Amino acid sequence: MGERIWKVAIVGGGFSGAMLAARLAERDVASVLIDRSGAFGPGLAYSTPTDEHILNVRANRMSAVEGRPDDFVRWLEAHHPDRADPEGFAPRRLYGRYLMERLAQVEAAYPGRIERVTGEAAVIEDTMVRLSDGRIAEADAVVLATGNPAPRTTGADHAGRVLSDPWAAGALDRIGDDDDVIIVGSGLTMVDMVLGLEARGWRGRAVAVSRRGLRPRAHGDAHDAPVKPTPELTGGRLSARLAEARRLATTRGWRSVMEGLRPITADLWCEADDAVRARFLRHLRPWWDVHRHRISPRVASRLDALEGDGRLEIVAGRVGPVDTSAVGLALNWTPRGGRRAPPLASAWLIDCSGPGHDPAADPLFGPLIRSGRARLDAAGLGLDLDAEGRVIGAGGGTDERLSVLGPPARAAFWETVAVPDIRKRIEALVERLAIQPPGVQTMASR
Repeated sequence: MGERIWKVAIVGGGFSGAMLAARLAERDVASVLIDRSGAFGPGLAYSTPTDEHILNVRANRMSAVEGRPDDFVRWLEAHHPDRADPEGFAPRRLYGRYLMERLAQVEAAYPGRIERVTGEAAVIEDTMVRLSDGRIAEADAVVLATGNPAPRTTGADHAGRVLSDPWAAGALDRIGDDDDVIIVGSGLTMVDMVLGLEARGWRGRAVAVSRRGLRPRAHGDAHDAPVKPTPELTGGRLSARLAEARRLATTRGWRSVMEGLRPITADLWCEADDAVRARFLRHLRPWWDVHRHRISPRVASRLDALEGDGRLEIVAGRVGPVDTSAVGLALNWTPRGGRRAPPLASAWLIDCSGPGHDPAADPLFGPLIRSGRARLDAAGLGLDLDAEGRVIGAGGGTDERLSVLGPPARAAFWETVAVPDIRKRIEALVERLAIQPPGVQTMASR
Protein backbone atom coordinates (compact mmCIF):
# COMPACT_ATOMS: atom_id res chain seq x y z
CA MET A 1 0.00 0.00 0.00
CA GLY A 2 2.98 2.29 0.34
CA GLU A 3 2.90 4.51 3.43
CA ARG A 4 2.45 2.90 6.82
CA ILE A 5 -1.16 2.66 8.04
CA TRP A 6 -1.26 3.76 11.66
CA LYS A 7 -5.02 4.12 12.13
CA VAL A 8 -8.11 2.82 10.33
CA ALA A 9 -11.57 4.36 10.63
CA ILE A 10 -14.11 1.52 10.66
CA VAL A 11 -17.74 2.43 10.03
CA GLY A 12 -19.93 -0.25 11.61
CA GLY A 13 -19.40 -1.93 14.98
CA GLY A 14 -21.10 -5.27 14.38
CA PHE A 15 -19.28 -8.55 13.78
CA SER A 16 -17.37 -7.37 10.70
CA GLY A 17 -16.18 -4.04 12.07
CA ALA A 18 -15.51 -5.12 15.66
CA MET A 19 -13.58 -8.25 14.75
CA LEU A 20 -11.58 -6.29 12.17
CA ALA A 21 -10.66 -3.76 14.87
CA ALA A 22 -9.57 -6.60 17.16
CA ARG A 23 -7.37 -8.23 14.53
CA LEU A 24 -5.84 -4.87 13.55
CA ALA A 25 -4.97 -4.18 17.18
CA GLU A 26 -3.25 -7.56 17.39
CA ARG A 27 -1.23 -6.55 14.33
CA ASP A 28 -0.13 -3.17 15.72
CA VAL A 29 -2.67 -1.03 13.86
CA ALA A 30 -5.02 1.32 15.72
CA SER A 31 -8.63 1.93 14.77
CA VAL A 32 -11.55 4.18 15.54
CA LEU A 33 -14.67 2.01 15.58
CA ILE A 34 -17.84 3.94 14.74
CA ASP A 35 -21.33 2.57 15.33
CA ARG A 36 -24.59 4.46 15.55
CA SER A 37 -26.22 1.99 17.97
CA GLY A 38 -23.26 1.54 20.29
CA ALA A 39 -23.74 -2.24 20.18
CA PHE A 40 -20.05 -2.95 19.58
CA GLY A 41 -19.50 -6.62 18.74
CA PRO A 42 -22.91 -8.26 18.40
CA GLY A 43 -24.49 -5.65 16.15
CA LEU A 44 -28.08 -6.32 15.10
CA ALA A 45 -27.50 -9.95 14.11
CA TYR A 46 -26.47 -11.18 17.56
CA SER A 47 -28.31 -8.76 19.85
CA THR A 48 -31.53 -10.76 20.08
CA PRO A 49 -32.39 -11.78 23.68
CA THR A 50 -34.52 -14.74 22.54
CA ASP A 51 -33.02 -18.20 23.06
CA GLU A 52 -35.18 -19.51 20.21
CA HIS A 53 -33.06 -17.42 17.83
CA ILE A 54 -30.15 -19.80 17.34
CA LEU A 55 -27.17 -19.79 15.03
CA ASN A 56 -27.56 -21.23 11.56
CA VAL A 57 -24.00 -22.61 11.64
CA ARG A 58 -22.59 -25.25 13.99
CA ALA A 59 -20.57 -23.96 16.94
CA ASN A 60 -17.30 -25.49 15.74
CA ARG A 61 -17.44 -23.34 12.59
CA MET A 62 -18.26 -20.05 14.33
CA SER A 63 -14.86 -18.96 15.63
CA ALA A 64 -14.46 -15.21 15.22
CA VAL A 65 -10.80 -15.62 14.30
CA GLU A 66 -9.43 -17.32 11.22
CA GLY A 67 -6.91 -20.00 12.19
CA ARG A 68 -8.44 -20.57 15.65
CA PRO A 69 -11.24 -23.03 14.81
CA ASP A 70 -12.13 -23.93 18.40
CA ASP A 71 -12.23 -20.39 19.81
CA PHE A 72 -16.02 -20.14 20.19
CA VAL A 73 -16.40 -23.71 21.44
CA ARG A 74 -13.70 -23.09 24.09
CA TRP A 75 -15.55 -19.96 25.17
CA LEU A 76 -18.78 -21.94 25.52
CA GLU A 77 -16.98 -24.61 27.54
CA ALA A 78 -15.72 -21.94 29.94
CA HIS A 79 -18.93 -19.92 30.27
CA HIS A 80 -21.86 -22.09 29.15
CA PRO A 81 -20.76 -25.73 29.26
CA ASP A 82 -24.35 -26.93 28.73
CA ARG A 83 -24.23 -25.28 25.28
CA ALA A 84 -20.71 -26.37 24.32
CA ASP A 85 -21.61 -29.10 21.81
CA PRO A 86 -19.22 -28.48 18.88
CA GLU A 87 -21.84 -29.85 16.46
CA GLY A 88 -24.67 -27.92 18.10
CA PHE A 89 -26.35 -24.63 17.23
CA ALA A 90 -25.93 -22.16 20.09
CA PRO A 91 -28.27 -19.24 20.86
CA ARG A 92 -27.30 -16.10 18.98
CA ARG A 93 -27.36 -14.06 22.19
CA LEU A 94 -24.46 -16.16 23.53
CA TYR A 95 -22.52 -15.57 20.35
CA GLY A 96 -23.07 -11.85 20.84
CA ARG A 97 -21.57 -12.11 24.35
CA TYR A 98 -18.62 -14.02 22.95
CA LEU A 99 -17.94 -11.21 20.46
CA MET A 100 -18.21 -8.53 23.15
CA GLU A 101 -15.77 -10.42 25.36
CA ARG A 102 -13.29 -10.93 22.52
CA LEU A 103 -13.35 -7.21 21.73
CA ALA A 104 -12.95 -6.29 25.40
CA GLN A 105 -10.07 -8.73 25.88
CA VAL A 106 -8.18 -7.29 22.92
CA GLU A 107 -8.77 -3.75 24.20
CA ALA A 108 -7.36 -4.75 27.59
CA ALA A 109 -4.34 -6.46 26.02
CA TYR A 110 -3.61 -3.58 23.63
CA PRO A 111 -4.74 -0.42 25.41
CA GLY A 112 -5.30 2.62 23.24
CA ARG A 113 -5.44 0.77 19.94
CA ILE A 114 -9.26 0.70 19.64
CA GLU A 115 -11.32 3.84 20.11
CA ARG A 116 -15.07 3.31 20.30
CA VAL A 117 -17.29 6.10 18.96
CA THR A 118 -21.08 5.96 19.19
CA GLY A 119 -22.52 8.09 16.42
CA GLU A 120 -23.84 8.18 12.87
CA ALA A 121 -21.26 8.38 10.08
CA ALA A 122 -22.57 11.00 7.65
CA VAL A 123 -19.80 11.78 5.16
CA ILE A 124 -16.57 10.14 4.02
CA GLU A 125 -14.01 12.78 3.00
CA ASP A 126 -10.75 11.22 1.84
CA THR A 127 -9.74 9.23 4.97
CA MET A 128 -11.81 11.31 7.36
CA VAL A 129 -15.26 10.34 8.63
CA ARG A 130 -17.57 13.18 9.56
CA LEU A 131 -20.36 12.25 11.97
CA SER A 132 -23.90 13.64 11.85
CA ASP A 133 -23.25 15.65 15.03
CA GLY A 134 -20.19 17.33 13.53
CA ARG A 135 -17.52 15.22 15.19
CA ILE A 136 -14.65 14.11 12.97
CA ALA A 137 -12.71 10.83 12.99
CA GLU A 138 -9.38 11.08 11.18
CA ALA A 139 -7.41 8.08 10.01
CA ASP A 140 -5.07 6.78 7.32
CA ALA A 141 -7.68 4.50 5.72
CA VAL A 142 -11.44 3.87 5.93
CA VAL A 143 -13.30 0.54 5.96
CA LEU A 144 -17.06 0.47 5.45
CA ALA A 145 -18.47 -2.44 7.46
CA THR A 146 -22.05 -1.23 7.76
CA GLY A 147 -23.79 -4.62 7.62
CA ASN A 148 -27.01 -5.22 5.75
CA PRO A 149 -28.88 -2.10 4.64
CA ALA A 150 -32.19 -1.13 6.18
CA PRO A 151 -35.23 -3.22 5.20
CA ARG A 152 -37.30 -2.27 2.21
CA THR A 153 -40.13 0.05 3.10
CA THR A 154 -43.73 -0.78 2.32
CA GLY A 155 -44.58 2.88 1.83
CA ALA A 156 -47.89 3.83 3.44
CA ASP A 157 -48.36 3.42 7.18
CA HIS A 158 -51.64 1.45 6.90
CA ALA A 159 -52.77 2.54 10.36
CA GLY A 160 -49.62 1.15 11.91
CA ARG A 161 -50.54 -2.44 11.03
CA VAL A 162 -47.64 -2.96 8.61
CA LEU A 163 -44.41 -3.67 10.49
CA SER A 164 -41.83 -2.59 7.92
CA ASP A 165 -38.79 -3.17 10.16
CA PRO A 166 -39.37 -6.35 12.17
CA TRP A 167 -36.08 -5.92 14.03
CA ALA A 168 -36.92 -2.46 15.37
CA ALA A 169 -37.21 -2.30 19.16
CA GLY A 170 -40.73 -3.27 20.24
CA ALA A 171 -41.85 -4.00 16.67
CA LEU A 172 -43.81 -7.12 17.67
CA ASP A 173 -45.17 -5.82 21.00
CA ARG A 174 -48.64 -4.95 19.69
CA ILE A 175 -49.30 -8.37 18.15
CA GLY A 176 -51.78 -10.19 20.36
CA ASP A 177 -51.36 -13.80 21.40
CA ASP A 178 -54.20 -14.92 19.13
CA ASP A 179 -53.68 -12.46 16.26
CA ASP A 180 -53.19 -13.79 12.75
CA VAL A 181 -50.32 -12.32 10.73
CA ILE A 182 -49.25 -12.10 7.12
CA ILE A 183 -45.51 -12.28 6.49
CA VAL A 184 -44.04 -11.00 3.22
CA GLY A 185 -40.99 -13.19 2.59
CA SER A 186 -40.29 -16.81 3.49
CA GLY A 187 -36.57 -16.72 4.26
CA LEU A 188 -34.49 -16.58 7.43
CA THR A 189 -36.14 -13.41 8.75
CA MET A 190 -39.55 -15.05 8.46
CA VAL A 191 -38.21 -17.97 10.48
CA ASP A 192 -36.91 -15.61 13.16
CA MET A 193 -40.20 -13.72 13.41
CA VAL A 194 -42.30 -16.87 13.77
CA LEU A 195 -39.96 -18.28 16.44
CA GLY A 196 -39.82 -14.91 18.20
CA LEU A 197 -43.62 -14.66 18.30
CA GLU A 198 -43.89 -18.20 19.64
CA ALA A 199 -41.43 -17.39 22.41
CA ARG A 200 -43.78 -14.60 23.51
CA GLY A 201 -46.75 -16.97 23.79
CA TRP A 202 -48.30 -16.30 20.39
CA ARG A 203 -50.93 -18.84 19.33
CA GLY A 204 -52.15 -17.29 16.07
CA ARG A 205 -51.77 -18.29 12.44
CA ALA A 206 -49.23 -16.98 9.92
CA VAL A 207 -49.30 -16.98 6.13
CA ALA A 208 -45.93 -16.25 4.50
CA VAL A 209 -45.93 -15.05 0.90
CA SER A 210 -42.88 -15.02 -1.37
CA ARG A 211 -42.35 -15.10 -5.12
CA ARG A 212 -41.51 -18.81 -5.16
CA GLY A 213 -42.73 -19.99 -1.77
CA LEU A 214 -39.35 -21.47 -0.82
CA ARG A 215 -38.40 -22.12 2.81
CA PRO A 216 -34.80 -22.43 4.07
CA ARG A 217 -33.60 -26.03 4.01
CA ALA A 218 -32.23 -27.74 7.11
CA HIS A 219 -28.76 -28.89 8.04
CA GLY A 220 -28.27 -32.61 8.44
CA ASP A 221 -28.01 -34.23 11.87
CA ALA A 222 -24.20 -34.09 11.49
CA HIS A 223 -21.84 -32.08 9.35
CA ASP A 224 -21.87 -33.32 5.77
CA ALA A 225 -18.51 -34.19 4.21
CA PRO A 226 -17.88 -31.98 1.16
CA VAL A 227 -17.92 -33.42 -2.33
CA LYS A 228 -14.97 -32.21 -4.39
CA PRO A 229 -16.38 -30.03 -7.19
CA THR A 230 -15.94 -31.51 -10.64
CA PRO A 231 -14.70 -29.47 -13.65
CA GLU A 232 -18.24 -29.68 -15.05
CA LEU A 233 -19.57 -28.02 -11.89
CA THR A 234 -17.12 -25.12 -11.86
CA GLY A 235 -16.79 -24.24 -15.54
CA GLY A 236 -18.75 -23.94 -18.73
CA ARG A 237 -22.34 -22.90 -19.39
CA LEU A 238 -24.49 -22.19 -16.35
CA SER A 239 -27.18 -24.65 -17.49
CA ALA A 240 -24.59 -27.44 -17.76
CA ARG A 241 -23.19 -26.62 -14.35
CA LEU A 242 -26.68 -26.77 -12.87
CA ALA A 243 -27.24 -30.17 -14.47
CA GLU A 244 -23.98 -31.40 -12.94
CA ALA A 245 -25.00 -30.06 -9.53
CA ARG A 246 -28.27 -31.97 -9.75
CA ARG A 247 -26.44 -35.15 -10.79
CA LEU A 248 -24.04 -34.90 -7.86
CA ALA A 249 -26.87 -34.05 -5.47
CA THR A 250 -28.69 -37.21 -6.53
CA THR A 251 -25.67 -39.47 -6.03
CA ARG A 252 -23.78 -37.75 -3.18
CA GLY A 253 -26.34 -35.56 -1.42
CA TRP A 254 -27.10 -31.88 -1.99
CA ARG A 255 -25.66 -30.76 1.34
CA SER A 256 -22.32 -32.32 0.48
CA VAL A 257 -22.38 -30.59 -2.90
CA MET A 258 -22.98 -27.23 -1.21
CA GLU A 259 -20.20 -27.91 1.30
CA GLY A 260 -17.81 -28.63 -1.56
CA LEU A 261 -18.71 -25.36 -3.27
CA ARG A 262 -18.53 -23.24 -0.15
CA PRO A 263 -14.74 -22.68 -0.01
CA ILE A 264 -14.57 -21.67 -3.68
CA THR A 265 -17.83 -19.74 -4.10
CA ALA A 266 -16.19 -16.33 -3.87
CA ASP A 267 -13.55 -17.38 -6.42
CA LEU A 268 -16.21 -18.66 -8.82
CA TRP A 269 -18.13 -15.40 -8.44
CA CYS A 270 -15.02 -13.32 -9.12
CA GLU A 271 -14.27 -15.38 -12.24
CA ALA A 272 -17.81 -15.07 -13.61
CA ASP A 273 -18.51 -12.36 -16.18
CA ASP A 274 -21.42 -9.94 -15.93
CA ALA A 275 -23.68 -12.08 -18.14
CA VAL A 276 -23.20 -15.22 -16.03
CA ARG A 277 -23.78 -13.27 -12.82
CA ALA A 278 -26.98 -11.75 -14.23
CA ARG A 279 -28.34 -15.17 -15.25
CA PHE A 280 -27.53 -16.60 -11.83
CA LEU A 281 -29.30 -13.74 -10.05
CA ARG A 282 -32.33 -13.91 -12.33
CA HIS A 283 -32.87 -17.67 -12.35
CA LEU A 284 -30.98 -19.46 -9.56
CA ARG A 285 -30.55 -17.12 -6.63
CA PRO A 286 -33.69 -18.13 -4.65
CA TRP A 287 -32.75 -21.82 -4.81
CA TRP A 288 -29.12 -21.08 -3.94
CA ASP A 289 -30.18 -19.06 -0.91
CA VAL A 290 -32.44 -21.72 0.64
CA HIS A 291 -29.88 -24.51 0.14
CA ARG A 292 -26.82 -22.46 1.10
CA HIS A 293 -28.19 -20.56 4.13
CA ARG A 294 -29.67 -23.43 6.09
CA ILE A 295 -31.38 -23.67 9.48
CA SER A 296 -30.80 -26.12 12.31
CA PRO A 297 -32.69 -29.43 12.31
CA ARG A 298 -34.47 -28.38 15.50
CA VAL A 299 -35.79 -25.18 13.95
CA ALA A 300 -36.82 -27.03 10.80
CA SER A 301 -38.76 -29.54 12.91
CA ARG A 302 -40.56 -26.71 14.70
CA LEU A 303 -41.57 -25.15 11.38
CA ASP A 304 -42.76 -28.54 10.14
CA ALA A 305 -44.93 -28.86 13.26
CA LEU A 306 -46.42 -25.41 12.77
CA GLU A 307 -47.24 -26.22 9.15
CA GLY A 308 -48.72 -29.55 10.19
CA ASP A 309 -50.92 -27.85 12.79
CA GLY A 310 -52.15 -25.35 10.21
CA ARG A 311 -50.54 -22.41 12.02
CA LEU A 312 -47.98 -21.66 9.29
CA GLU A 313 -48.65 -21.66 5.58
CA ILE A 314 -46.10 -20.69 2.93
CA VAL A 315 -47.51 -19.69 -0.44
CA ALA A 316 -45.93 -18.60 -3.73
CA GLY A 317 -47.12 -15.46 -5.42
CA ARG A 318 -46.65 -11.80 -6.23
CA VAL A 319 -47.55 -9.27 -3.56
CA GLY A 320 -49.97 -6.46 -4.44
CA PRO A 321 -51.36 -3.45 -2.57
CA VAL A 322 -52.54 -3.50 1.04
CA ASP A 323 -56.06 -2.47 2.08
CA THR A 324 -56.61 -1.39 5.68
CA SER A 325 -59.75 -1.73 7.77
CA ALA A 326 -60.62 -0.82 11.34
CA VAL A 327 -59.85 -4.32 12.57
CA GLY A 328 -56.99 -5.40 10.31
CA LEU A 329 -55.75 -5.44 6.77
CA ALA A 330 -55.98 -7.38 3.53
CA LEU A 331 -53.06 -8.14 1.22
CA ASN A 332 -53.94 -8.40 -2.45
CA TRP A 333 -51.80 -10.99 -4.18
CA THR A 334 -51.50 -13.08 -7.32
CA PRO A 335 -50.58 -16.75 -6.81
CA ARG A 336 -47.68 -18.06 -8.86
CA GLY A 337 -49.01 -19.10 -12.24
CA GLY A 338 -51.36 -16.14 -12.55
CA ARG A 339 -54.44 -17.66 -10.91
CA ARG A 340 -56.95 -15.41 -9.18
CA ALA A 341 -57.19 -15.56 -5.40
CA PRO A 342 -59.03 -13.62 -2.70
CA PRO A 343 -57.00 -11.19 -0.58
CA LEU A 344 -55.20 -12.53 2.47
CA ALA A 345 -56.70 -11.05 5.65
CA SER A 346 -55.04 -10.67 9.05
CA ALA A 347 -54.50 -8.27 11.91
CA TRP A 348 -50.90 -7.47 10.98
CA LEU A 349 -48.41 -7.64 8.13
CA ILE A 350 -44.71 -8.21 8.89
CA ASP A 351 -42.34 -7.22 6.11
CA CYS A 352 -39.58 -9.85 5.97
CA SER A 353 -38.74 -9.24 2.31
CA GLY A 354 -35.16 -8.41 3.20
CA PRO A 355 -32.70 -5.52 2.94
CA GLY A 356 -33.25 -2.75 0.44
CA HIS A 357 -29.90 -3.06 -1.39
CA ASP A 358 -30.07 0.38 -3.02
CA PRO A 359 -26.58 1.83 -2.50
CA ALA A 360 -27.34 4.93 -4.58
CA ALA A 361 -30.05 5.89 -2.06
CA ASP A 362 -27.89 5.11 0.97
CA PRO A 363 -26.97 8.33 2.82
CA LEU A 364 -23.34 7.19 3.17
CA PHE A 365 -22.77 5.33 -0.10
CA GLY A 366 -24.86 7.60 -2.31
CA PRO A 367 -22.54 10.64 -2.08
CA LEU A 368 -19.53 8.42 -2.85
CA ILE A 369 -21.25 7.26 -6.04
CA ARG A 370 -22.38 10.74 -7.06
CA SER A 371 -18.91 12.18 -6.52
CA GLY A 372 -17.35 9.46 -8.69
CA ARG A 373 -15.23 8.08 -5.87
CA ALA A 374 -17.29 4.88 -6.07
CA ARG A 375 -19.55 3.23 -8.63
CA LEU A 376 -22.20 0.52 -8.70
CA ASP A 377 -21.32 -2.93 -9.97
CA ALA A 378 -22.90 -4.11 -13.22
CA ALA A 379 -25.57 -6.20 -11.45
CA GLY A 380 -26.57 -3.38 -9.10
CA LEU A 381 -25.79 -5.44 -6.00
CA GLY A 382 -23.58 -2.84 -4.38
CA LEU A 383 -20.38 -0.87 -4.71
CA ASP A 384 -17.95 -2.11 -7.32
CA LEU A 385 -14.81 -3.49 -5.64
CA ASP A 386 -11.58 -5.08 -6.71
CA ALA A 387 -10.46 -8.56 -5.66
CA GLU A 388 -9.14 -7.19 -2.34
CA GLY A 389 -12.28 -5.28 -1.40
CA ARG A 390 -11.06 -1.82 -2.41
CA VAL A 391 -13.57 0.62 -3.89
CA ILE A 392 -13.43 1.23 -7.65
CA GLY A 393 -14.27 4.73 -8.81
CA ALA A 394 -16.26 5.97 -11.79
CA GLY A 395 -13.10 6.12 -13.91
CA GLY A 396 -12.08 2.55 -13.11
CA GLY A 397 -9.31 3.45 -10.67
CA THR A 398 -8.94 1.73 -7.30
CA ASP A 399 -9.07 3.72 -4.06
CA GLU A 400 -6.24 2.33 -1.95
CA ARG A 401 -7.57 3.91 1.24
CA LEU A 402 -11.27 2.98 1.04
CA SER A 403 -12.39 -0.64 1.47
CA VAL A 404 -15.65 -2.49 2.10
CA LEU A 405 -16.13 -5.49 4.38
CA GLY A 406 -19.03 -7.84 5.12
CA PRO A 407 -22.50 -7.79 3.51
CA PRO A 408 -21.92 -4.50 1.59
CA ALA A 409 -19.14 -6.30 -0.33
CA ARG A 410 -21.57 -8.83 -1.86
CA ALA A 411 -21.05 -7.44 -5.38
CA ALA A 412 -17.40 -8.49 -5.34
CA PHE A 413 -17.49 -11.72 -3.34
CA TRP A 414 -21.17 -12.81 -3.24
CA GLU A 415 -20.68 -15.04 -0.17
CA THR A 416 -19.88 -12.42 2.45
CA VAL A 417 -22.71 -12.59 4.98
CA ALA A 418 -21.81 -15.65 7.09
CA VAL A 419 -19.15 -15.62 9.82
CA PRO A 420 -16.85 -18.23 8.19
CA ASP A 421 -16.75 -16.16 5.01
CA ILE A 422 -16.36 -12.75 6.67
CA ARG A 423 -13.54 -13.83 8.95
CA LYS A 424 -11.53 -14.89 5.89
CA ARG A 425 -12.10 -11.44 4.40
CA ILE A 426 -11.05 -9.86 7.70
CA GLU A 427 -7.77 -11.76 7.65
CA ALA A 428 -7.05 -10.78 4.05
CA LEU A 429 -7.85 -7.14 4.79
CA VAL A 430 -5.67 -7.10 7.90
CA GLU A 431 -2.77 -8.57 5.93
CA ARG A 432 -3.05 -5.70 3.47
CA LEU A 433 -3.62 -2.88 5.95
CA ALA A 434 -0.95 -4.05 8.39
CA ILE A 435 1.83 -4.05 5.80
CA GLN A 436 4.82 -2.25 7.28
CA PRO A 437 7.31 -0.79 4.81
CA PRO A 438 11.00 -1.43 5.65
CA GLY A 439 12.43 0.95 8.21
CA VAL A 440 9.09 2.08 9.69
CA GLN A 441 8.82 1.81 13.46
CA THR A 442 5.96 -0.06 15.12
CA MET A 443 3.60 1.65 17.56
CA ALA A 444 5.29 -0.13 20.44
CA SER A 445 8.73 1.19 19.46
CA ARG A 446 7.70 4.79 18.77
